[in-house]
Amino acid sequence: MKLFRKSQPPIRSLISEGTRVVGELRFADGLRIDGEVLGDVVADPAAGSLLVVSEKALVRGKVNAGHVIINGRIEGPVVATELLELQPKACVIGDVDYQVLEMHPGATITGGLAPMDRAERPALQLAAANTR
Repeated sequence: MKLFRKSQPPIRSLISEGTRVVGELRFADGLRIDGEVLGDVVADPAAGSLLVVSEKALVRGKVNAGHVIINGRIEGPVVATELLELQPKACVIGDVDYQVLEMHPGATITGGLAPMDRAERPALQLAAANTR
């Protein structure tokens, strides 16, 4: 069985390793963080968004985006309005709200973990059973 996902927005911005950003960071489309952000990271809610927090990255602040992929460290609350992917080296210290969650062995969360309100979630569609 093949699963289809909505196409991801392109990554147009990069906070590279060795770079430190202090203050709120707002973005549209896609953002990859390899460095340090000391402040909130917030996606434009009007469009689909992708945030990648790499293995070497550190974010100290609130994170809010559509599709969030974490393999680094976040110290603050995380809200993923579409999909949250926690890779093996992900470390989140803070509460996590998600629409859909994918968590790999080794990822850790120190805080609350809660699905978004059912009224906010899209209806679940099951694949039709194969009959032979």
